[in-house]
Amino acid sequence: MQEIYRIKLPGRPNDIGEGKPENQNHAIIFTRGEALQTIDMNQHLPTIVGLREHIFTGSVSSLAWFMSNQETSFVTIGQRILANPLKVRFHYGHPDVFDRIFHLTRGGVSKASKTINLSEDIFSGFNSTLRGGNVVHKEYMQVGKGRDVGMNQISLFEAKVANGNAEQTFSRDVYRLGRRFDFFRMLSFYFTTVGFYFSSMVTVLTVYVFLYGRLYLVMSGLEKSILENPTIVQNIKPLESALASQSVFQLGLLLVLPMLASVFSLSSLVLKHITMGEPYCMEVPNIEQLAVDLWCSMQSLQKTIESSWLFAPFIFNPSAFEWEKTVNDWTDWKTWMGNRGGIGIAEDRSWESWWENEQGHLKYTSFRGRVLEIILALRFLIYQYGIVYHLDISHHSRSILVYALSWLVMLTVLLVLKMVSMGRRKFGTDFQLMFRILKGLLFLGFVSVMTVLFVVCGLTITDVFASILGFMPTGWSIILIGQTLRPIMKLGVWDSIKELGRAYEYIMGIIILMPVAVLSWFPFVSEFQTRLLFNQAFSRGLQISRILAGRKDSNAIGS
Repeated sequence: MQEIYRIKLPGRPNDIGEGKPENQNHAIIFTRGEALQTIDMNQHLPTIVGLREHIFTGSVSSLAWFMSNQETSFVTIGQRILANPLKVRFHYGHPDVFDRIFHLTRGGVSKASKTINLSEDIFSGFNSTLRGGNVVHKEYMQVGKGRDVGMNQISLFEAKVANGNAEQTFSRDVYRLGRRFDFFRMLSFYFTTVGFYFSSMVTVLTVYVFLYGRLYLVMSGLEKSILENPTIVQNIKPLESALASQSVFQLGLLLVLPMLASVFSLSSLVLKHITMGEPYCMEVPNIEQLAVDLWCSMQSLQKTIESSWLFAPFIFNPSAFEWEKTVNDWTDWKTWMGNRGGIGIAEDRSWESWWENEQGHLKYTSFRGRVLEIILALRFLIYQYGIVYHLDISHHSRSILVYALSWLVMLTVLLVLKMVSMGRRKFGTDFQLMFRILKGLLFLGFVSVMTVLFVVCGLTITDVFASILGFMPTGWSIILIGQTLRPIMKLGVWDSIKELGRAYEYIMGIIILMPVAVLSWFPFVSEFQTRLLFNQAFSRGLQISRILAGRKDSNAIGS
């Protein structure tokens, strides 16, 4: 080592002071300028500085305002909690300020590996934290941001966040953070990333188990027999405590509802009227099965929630309650439902193409996954098993023959639907008279059977509606099982499953569109919707444009 420069420190040569002040005095000659800043080693200089965000597109409509508030709760309120005291804030694509030199020498500000780095921005926060960096959140500066309020973009964004959290679990970054964090910081990291989705899944599954358990107790008559047992009535407190656990699960469900509500509300944000097919395609596959479960199992509050999920895309679709557009929507939807699918036919052109795409994941499902799908689909058979023994026509019989006869009725209905489908295919175009005769004979046979059941067997109107509630979930179970077993099915059987699925979609579409059609008869509903969706200036401009359009039409008719 060659000595280049010698520095004379104050004091005697053999009187060496403390290391820190000696080093500071030694370092003075290497500085330039007139000002000198000294920083302690425990200063924890930030490598990423997060800032506030303001979503300025919130003034477009009421839902955009809700979306803006939701964004504010995450990008501002949530970020300050993640930064302090939890110390688990990372980078989320917000207007963060990076320490360029720190990240330039430590892997950059993003990761671009396919699939696993779907949420590429958060990995820069992971990388910074793993390499000793410090991520903070400051509020002395605010950055404006405009969010796309289109239905497709918002829905895809929510899906990206969820999928990104799932892919993070496969990364080595999450593994290393979990190993190096202390216990409390590790829990904070878990519940602010993938743990939120995992806890929500556990809560939803718990609610399912609880609902079907209560359903079995009620429909099997076990709950009634327990409450009528004098021995149990004397010690009813433990039973009441067990049944009171419903409130605990409902509390968990309430924790999940804000997430679900945000997904379905945000996915309904639009700025132009769209046809019925688009919200139907986006919303029905997400909630149709959940709606069947909730409608059959839960109470009035949950039924209201389920109805909101079904009708929210149409309530927040601009001009959805104008009669002319409602008629056009009905025509387009019928055309979409009736078109045949096939290779090269887009999903928005044919129901069959859309239906095939919705079950595309089953093509890559293993044997064990298919078995689990079938087991889950069997839960819908509980409704039929419980309801048929409560019908008046069963005369309070507990024989297995009653359940067997209910399946005979179900198979007869499916056979009739198959005959109608085959008749439409063979005689619907060239032999319309034959097809009408076939439908007439089936109708007369149906009336004759129902007359015999009412007069001879004691069937009641209540039994008819109860049977519908019992058999509808059974048909849905058959569809799910048929989709799972498609690789081993013959073509004729699969066509029957497809037609049954089409019938259910027709029923769902009519249930959704009928209230929309009724509300479209009243002009004030459309006016109220416009004021609800958009701000005052936009609503006034839209009303003026309608008036001008009406005048142009009247002038054209007059000329």
